[in-house]
Amino acid sequence: MSQIRRSSFRKSLHQQLRGLFRKFPQSIRFPFYRRMVDCDPAPDSRLELKIAESQEELEACFQILHDAYVSSGFMKPHPSGMRVTIYHALPTTTTLCAKFDGRVVGTISIIREGVFGFPMQSAFDLTQVRAKGGKIAEISALAVHPEFRRTGGAILFPLMKFMREYCAEYFDTRHLVIAVNPDRIELYEAVLYCERLQENVVDRYDFANGAPAVGATLDLRTASAVFKQGYGRRPPRKNLHRYFFELTLPNIKRPSRKYFTTNDPVMTPELLDYFFNQRTQVLPQLDDRKKSLLWSIYDQVEYRPVLPLMQGSADHGHPLRRHQRYSIRCPGTVEFDLGGQKQSFVLDVIEISLSGFQAESKISLSLEQDGWAEIDLGHNKRSRVEVRLVRHRETEAGNFYGFKLSDPDQTWRECVAALEMSLTSGDLA
Repeated sequence: MSQIRRSSFRKSLHQQLRGLFRKFPQSIRFPFYRRMVDCDPAPDSRLELKIAESQEELEACFQILHDAYVSSGFMKPHPSGMRVTIYHALPTTTTLCAKFDGRVVGTISIIREGVFGFPMQSAFDLTQVRAKGGKIAEISALAVHPEFRRTGGAILFPLMKFMREYCAEYFDTRHLVIAVNPDRIELYEAVLYCERLQENVVDRYDFANGAPAVGATLDLRTASAVFKQGYGRRPPRKNLHRYFFELTLPNIKRPSRKYFTTNDPVMTPELLDYFFNQRTQVLPQLDDRKKSLLWSIYDQVEYRPVLPLMQGSADHGHPLRRHQRYSIRCPGTVEFDLGGQKQSFVLDVIEISLSGFQAESKISLSLEQDGWAEIDLGHNKRSRVEVRLVRHRETEAGNFYGFKLSDPDQTWRECVAALEMSLTSGDLA
């Protein structure tokens, strides 16, 4: 009983001290937060950061997340002892984990916009973020094991560094968005230079059990310059700019990819069934529209036995394309004969299928032209194909063009076949 009273007293004292500290002006509070940063440039060799991909790693991540959310009041205890959402089931979500001596001690999930959008979209307006162009990823499900929360960021900062590198270098992401408790928003603003999406606090954020939340964003395209201005002259353990943008940590295990894909799916049919049908009822509880979308994503025959059956019509306005499209980010060029002269244009390919591809061009192109495209689909995987420019779509993010292939070459066919046959990113390594 006395231990409970001491714990309650300390919690009350900390709350009072935080309340007093908030009365200081922001010009004092924010520099104070930044001086508290402690990022070890040489973490313990027993620390490993990687994509969570096995049943054991994912289950440990979901358990740590469950306990953290329950203790914070963001969810009610679940019989499974895990926090699992439908977003974790999508190939556009990647869960990272921090392991110490082989034991999972921290986790964070990165959610690219997929068929279900973002969790935050139910409460926050992302219009201004979208207007800047570039892909968005929601950072969610951040949790560190209680035994490692008082280690001065020894787990948190390496995990966040891996997250930033993964988003910028592998996940095709420009903007990060996050929903945090109002009590913690200033740490994100001061230490990570996040900007609030809106001034007002959302009183009830359903994705966190109705708890209040504040939305924030970070532009990865400008983050390096911002961090350099704030941290550039600080010593190594206080210099988040050097830590996040210049330092290479051998503790980070980066994904191995044969092709320049932008997703790292890990959900095999067995894992999907275990987490979302057996341990929880996430899939059976979906409405028919979401079930239909899930079927369109996992269209390989191996997934059919574990996907939820629909109660009504299977037609929900989402007809399947003749050829499945695959997300990719790779460089290329296209050459057209314009007035008797060959002219080449740089492309940024973002999507491919067996019959064509979609790409961004900084220079305007005219439709209904025939030419030749050279695309680097992966390391030493260059394809040269005859194409016809058939579509143009102008958006706030840029100009995107659709190309139809006359006849895919062997490299192109091998790439698409590999993407079609693979169940997880491990199949493409």
